[in-house]
Amino acid sequence: MRLEGKTALVTGASRGIGRAIALALAKEGAFVAVNYNGSEEAARQVTEEIRSAGGSALAYQCSVADAAAVKDMMEQVIQERKRLDILVNNAGITRDNLILKMKEEEFDAVLDTNLKGVFHTSKIAAKQMLKQKSGSIVNISSISGILGNAGQANYAASKAGVIGLTKSLARELASREIRVNAVAPGFIETDMTGKLPESAAEAGKGQIPFGRFGKAQEVAKAVCFLASDDASYITGQVLCVDGGMGM
Repeated sequence: MRLEGKTALVTGASRGIGRAIALALAKEGAFVAVNYNGSEEAARQVTEEIRSAGGSALAYQCSVADAAAVKDMMEQVIQERKRLDILVNNAGITRDNLILKMKEEEFDAVLDTNLKGVFHTSKIAAKQMLKQKSGSIVNISSISGILGNAGQANYAASKAGVIGLTKSLARELASREIRVNAVAPGFIETDMTGKLPESAAEAGKGQIPFGRFGKAQEVAKAVCFLASDDASYITGQVLCVDGGMGM
């Protein structure tokens, strides 16, 4: 129960990696604000699973690309909980296409959610954490943001931007004991990778020294570590959870 008494907000927490992170933080004792954009039912299932295991959680709807909606959501969480100890920026979308075919709206949509969304939430979280003189922000980047990926110029750019934003915020906030780190997952078993053709999945596994896709829970454990006091002297770092793919 490393996070007992802490309040955490996880964006994009209704499914996949975000869901696993929300469940793991709750298991460690944190109250979890489960943010979702599209599926209220999926978010409710996450909160119910947390409560059935003895934890505490509530669901909050907003698109992280909408600055006004983010402000309303986060102010509501802070008003209800009186503090915000952990922010996990997980919400993300893809609009894959080769650069010659990529539309401007496909590029903008991915940057607005994946990168600008992190800016929206972090700005408000930082204000509260500065008052508390404590807090941990964990941003979910991607191995694509480090290595690049054909057909994902927009996604890779957004996730590389998350790394730059992480390091800049870490420098700005360190004097108040606020830590900012990133986790960069590789291929993880989610709904998204489940839709890959078998040939593409096998090709992906061929790039990974471990020879398998990771599990969402393996990413969640890394997030819990960085969010906890076990990582009290770690800031501005990128922890790759990729089975060695980025070596």
